[in-house]
Amino acid sequence: MRKKIVAGNWKMNNDLSLTEGLITDLKSQSKTSNAQVMVAPTFTNLWPAFQSLRETDIEVVAQNMHFAENGAYTGEISASMLKSVGVKTVILGHSERRAYFNETDELLAKKVDAALNNEMTVIFCFGEELNDRKSGNHEHVVESQIKNALFHLEASAFSNIILAYEPVWAIGTGETASPEQAQDMHAFIRTTLANKYGSEVADSVSILYGGSVKPNNAKEIFSKPDVDGGLIGGASLKAEDFFAIVNAF
Repeated sequence: MRKKIVAGNWKMNNDLSLTEGLITDLKSQSKTSNAQVMVAPTFTNLWPAFQSLRETDIEVVAQNMHFAENGAYTGEISASMLKSVGVKTVILGHSERRAYFNETDELLAKKVDAALNNEMTVIFCFGEELNDRKSGNHEHVVESQIKNALFHLEASAFSNIILAYEPVWAIGTGETASPEQAQDMHAFIRTTLANKYGSEVADSVSILYGGSVKPNNAKEIFSKPDVDGGLIGGASLKAEDFFAIVNAF
């Protein structure tokens, strides 16, 4: 049975005080679904977040990491550093990392390897831009991103990989992705996995939707058979909205 997961990516938001306030609000919410809940604070707030949430079922995850174990990489964070503060899951390949920091599929393959070698779980992000969608090239783009970064792995590695599809064209652009479009792409992703690794692996991997999930659309999106949860941006910064999404299952 695939895990249902709702992960909140807080991005570059919230100093320590605001993070502590948001965590307090999260702890006051009631969960009525069986979804696994994750939150990704900034690097500076990972340790206090972990300390505050360690007695709850909310997992603290990281937004990024470097592929090297250590070395002259000023400003970077390694897998072992994350694990030393209690973090066991990392988001890799987010559309903003690809767009603003020029992260390529080849670089992300190295990051994925580093995370898995350190026995971490990876939330691997990918998705197409608006011009890809309008030109009908969206499936090819998504397939290439998955193959280039992940298809060198053994099938067993996918027990530690969560996929997150981000239709970049539908995030903050005024364009809207329908639940049907989300399902179509998630089904395509699962078929792509099945063609390489077989249906058992494909059916076991959770695929999250990262296209502006909100309390008013989460239930319909999560009802689709190949959508296993969401990677939530702005709505995760308000505890009430975030848990409305969590409880949409």
